[in-house]
Amino acid sequence: MIIDTTEIQDIHSFAGLESFNEVYGILWVLVPILILILGIAISVLAIVWLEREISAGIQQRIGPEYAGPFGVLQALADGTKLLFKENLIPSRGDIRLFSIGPSISVISILLSYSVIPFGYNFILSDFNIGVFLWIAISSIAPIGLLMSGYGSNNKYSFLGGLRAAAQSISYEIPLTLCVLSISLLSNSLSTVDIVDAQSKYGCWGWNLWRQPMGFIVFLISSLAECERLPFDLPEAEEELVAGYQTEYSGIRFGLFYVASYLNLLISSLFVTVLYLGGSNISIPYIFVSEFFEINKTYGVFGTTIDLFITLAKTYFFLFVSIITRWTLPRLRMDQLLNLGWKFLLPISLGNLLLTTSSQLFSL
Repeated sequence: MIIDTTEIQDIHSFAGLESFNEVYGILWVLVPILILILGIAISVLAIVWLEREISAGIQQRIGPEYAGPFGVLQALADGTKLLFKENLIPSRGDIRLFSIGPSISVISILLSYSVIPFGYNFILSDFNIGVFLWIAISSIAPIGLLMSGYGSNNKYSFLGGLRAAAQSISYEIPLTLCVLSISLLSNSLSTVDIVDAQSKYGCWGWNLWRQPMGFIVFLISSLAECERLPFDLPEAEEELVAGYQTEYSGIRFGLFYVASYLNLLISSLFVTVLYLGGSNISIPYIFVSEFFEINKTYGVFGTTIDLFITLAKTYFFLFVSIITRWTLPRLRMDQLLNLGWKFLLPISLGNLLLTTSSQLFSL
């Protein structure tokens, strides 16, 4: 059989086109992930700068001002310094647990960003169990802290890891019950459906007005999950012993530092999504459609508006968290556990019972 050279060229060109399509498909999957990671990294740098500036204003002192304009590059300079510092490993510790612990804390929190709807059709992956997926993934982070404390072969570090696990268990249950109440109101566990259910009446359709007690419990529990003052018992960075971080240095210590701000950002995003309507504008849609046409715009402009609204609400709660950290004193461990088990847990259970009853009577 004789094959023409033109046919051979067509076969090679077709094969090259197929390989190009495969590479293009892989890049199309990776680009949104890389854009999300880049946005998260920039947000973390912005949060660190805001916290330093706000804390400086509260304490009547001068914050960072030399590294870049207004000191915006100070966090980047600190991260570069940690990157090149020596990584010390305890000679009698468990090297594998010591090294894996910080990575587990960061990766488990990063995966939670995949279910956040930043705007209309602007989400990495819309799962049917998005909110519970976040709770399940975030539950892995305390395991990394416990591994870090145990792998350090240090009693103080191990106690710090145990305190982190006890605190996470105490406040994760009320937080989960609040999320369950929101899912009952929205008849869905998807974060996109929860945002859409709040978009009917503008700001009056937000779950904040239908779940005021759940909002307060969720806000307190999320602060405790982030181990922020007044709930930073596992770390207690102002003390001489920093809990599970005692034996860490260099980039491994930097991973714990980044994980705390990643957790703070994801908690503020979920407060926005669950209780403040996500990317929904506060003006009722009847006025928006008449004057701005924002709810009918699904292009770049509409996505930008949605992203701006979501981040504006999120950074408001970040501001509240920062103010809380530099205003309130630290609780004792017994006060921390009493607040979680004796107050927040019964309130969240009562809120869930009322929500279930109202949904049953409305059928």
